[in-house]
Amino acid sequence: MKIIKHIFIFCFLATTLTSAQNKEITLEEIWQGAFRMERMDALHSMKNGQQYSVLNFDRASGSTTVDVYDYKTLKKVKTLVSSKDIEAIKYFTNYTFSDDETQILLATDVESIFRRSTLGKYYIYNTKNNQVILVAEEKIQEPTFSPDGTKVAYGYDNNLFVKDLESGKTTQITSDGEKNKIINGITDWVYEEEFGFVRAFEWNAASNKIAFIRFDETNVPEFSMDVYGQALYQTQHVFKYPKAGEANAVVSLHIYNVKSDKSAEVKVDKAYSDFYIPRIKWTNDADVLSAHYMNRHQNALDLWMINANTNTAKLALAETDKAYIDVTDNLTFLKDNSFIWTSEKDGYNHIYHYDKDGALINQVTKGNWEVTSYYGYDDKSHRIFYQSTENGSINRDVYSIKLNGRDKKRLTKSEGTNRASFSADFSYFINTFSSASTPPEYTLNSAKSGSLIKSIKDNDKLSEKLLDYKTSKKEFSTIHVNGNDLNMWMIKPADFDESKQYPLFMYQYSGPGSQSVANSWNSANDYWYQYLAQKGYVVVCVDGRGTGFKGADFKKVTQKELGKYEVEDQIQAAKKLGELPYIDASRIGIWGWSYGGFMSSNALFKGNDVFKMAIAVAPVTSWRFYDSIYTERYMTTPQENPSGYDENSPINHVDKLKGDFLLIHGTGDDNVHVQNTMRMVEALIQADKQFEWMIYPDKNHGIYGGNTRLHLYKKMSNFIDKTLGDKIEKPKTKESVKSEIKG
Repeated sequence: MKIIKHIFIFCFLATTLTSAQNKEITLEEIWQGAFRMERMDALHSMKNGQQYSVLNFDRASGSTTVDVYDYKTLKKVKTLVSSKDIEAIKYFTNYTFSDDETQILLATDVESIFRRSTLGKYYIYNTKNNQVILVAEEKIQEPTFSPDGTKVAYGYDNNLFVKDLESGKTTQITSDGEKNKIINGITDWVYEEEFGFVRAFEWNAASNKIAFIRFDETNVPEFSMDVYGQALYQTQHVFKYPKAGEANAVVSLHIYNVKSDKSAEVKVDKAYSDFYIPRIKWTNDADVLSAHYMNRHQNALDLWMINANTNTAKLALAETDKAYIDVTDNLTFLKDNSFIWTSEKDGYNHIYHYDKDGALINQVTKGNWEVTSYYGYDDKSHRIFYQSTENGSINRDVYSIKLNGRDKKRLTKSEGTNRASFSADFSYFINTFSSASTPPEYTLNSAKSGSLIKSIKDNDKLSEKLLDYKTSKKEFSTIHVNGNDLNMWMIKPADFDESKQYPLFMYQYSGPGSQSVANSWNSANDYWYQYLAQKGYVVVCVDGRGTGFKGADFKKVTQKELGKYEVEDQIQAAKKLGELPYIDASRIGIWGWSYGGFMSSNALFKGNDVFKMAIAVAPVTSWRFYDSIYTERYMTTPQENPSGYDENSPINHVDKLKGDFLLIHGTGDDNVHVQNTMRMVEALIQADKQFEWMIYPDKNHGIYGGNTRLHLYKKMSNFIDKTLGDKIEKPKTKESVKSEIKG
């Protein structure tokens, strides 16, 4: 009797385990957060270098806290502030310390403007006396403590203000700000989107001067979008948007003197009249400001040192490139005002050390690999900390190196993607590691040796949960296409059978300097690819020419011809994959979003003998419709390069469409305007081409909110099944293909 019972239990467990491992991912699970990961939010290293703070949210009470933890023990030391103790604040979503860490700026009631910009109510909490101060009655932008902690500067209604925290007095330091005309200290739309920053003002070290950029948008053409909302009549969102070749905002640099309450414009002796100021930064000398000036083509970048007392400028560094120069935040001034800089001038992105006058001291890093993040410099050990691709372009590791370029150390050991957050004194770093097979894990490591000290947080529960599902390994390899070995990943069905043939579905983004083939953990789309693999598709991603982290030549080969070489690579890769015995070459599809939508459209039209279908989400259909900074960086202007714009724009190749095409866009897309899709639709209609399309009312470039993402991915999944999956229940065998040919 006992033997029978044990056999029954064993069979039951075996059956249950087998059943559990066959559980299939659903679209509802993906978009309703079933695979949500554990994270560390708003991590900040305290000045003492021995502690760090994080933002914690209590779901039960709906309150937030800023909590301090000890690096060595990882134990909570104290709570600095809790929204439960502040009557005016239900919860806050972000926090910023004053330099001495006695005051905390708390962000509440925050609403988005564009991708990076927000408006919000901000409070200052004083940790010494528990006093709470409201910075302004209105919703404001980018409030920033002065280094001495006595003042806060912020933007409101296109002007700059300074609040004195001791007297409570607020001073308006600019007065000419006007919507769609003049902006002071806050970037315009195109700077925010393409140069990646919003706050265009900076305090000096002595807290007595503020440098700011002024944007005169008067002559920039306006773009308008209908906002349908819920009312009887729609409204319009009208904003300045410089398209390629059109007028940009005229920018100027100004320095405000807090004591005299006066501003002065800074002028430098530039060789070009139409320019950008993509970065400003004070040096350690409170009277010397650095500023990047860049020509409109973005292939010349000058670093100027400006004396704020005499209002004179000296050119410290000038770089040129045959294609373009990337703007970064890596400029770091050392105590002697020598500075660290990153550049691609030797063909790969590396770290350089210059003296305060701009004379090269030495190139710190060298090799056929890229520095991908600069973390900082420790003046005690004279070491620079950075992230690079030295262990392969799809991987990331953290390194340290002496300022003189010697004694390089690899501080991370696991192959995959490693990202570091260093303590203020560079004694520790919190490493975030993930790979295609390992969800993010957070560990405390020694900055000197990289050795593991303690595990902080992991996603083991997610790993265990995924064991119940029928998932497939993401296989990394390279594919030789058009003379290059291109990085590729492939996901096959879990029950993959080499004797059968499967439809192939390709994803790519392909934009300049981007990377989609990376050894890191799943995004939401990766779960979607697993969902498709479960249904019997082979899913592939190939990073073609023009993508990043393989050197400047590989990245910049697409200059002046966006959509030519990248599309050629996707078409050729699809052909080569179609030759594999387990791929059905008659059922190959491709999809992409934004630049990827531009690419998938082109691939379907130009590769009409290869691709059976394509999905394009929020695509650029002609670079003439896109913004000046991004487009001209790679294409110059339409006036200078009309053939580059037109010969590779999918809108001009609609007559070649043979397969199935799904076009998707949000009407509230302030980035890639729905104009792109409307013009594509009209071209397709006039070419008498049938297609499908989906419009999401008032949705921006991300197309999300409420049930939107789930609806979108159901729409795309159904389209894939209809166009590629007609025979998926009974995959073709090699023998059946032969009999079809004979027949």
